[in-house]
Amino acid sequence: MNLLKINKVLANQTRLDILKWLKNPEKNFPPHQDIKHFDFGVCVNNIRDKSGLSQSTISLYMSTMENVKLVILTRVGKWSYYKRNEETIANYLAEISKQLI
Repeated sequence: MNLLKINKVLANQTRLDILKWLKNPEKNFPPHQDIKHFDFGVCVNNIRDKSGLSQSTISLYMSTMENVKLVILTRVGKWSYYKRNEETIANYLAEISKQLI
């Protein structure tokens, strides 16, 4: 785990907001038109709509978070869904705690 890379990703308020929103997708996003549950995560279009940013910016942000394993991407047909990678988040928090306390 590269703490500095994850810190860099989390230094952006929108990316941090996205991770917060993905913690409770039922509360923060409408269900997708084709899949009415959040087992795969949240459709990237819904993340884009909530953030108010362009498709290209959100795609870059999500790719950046996926590269450091903060989110998991699942593709279903033409749709891309993202959910939090709780294992990476827990490991990150434990490592930060271990190094700073």
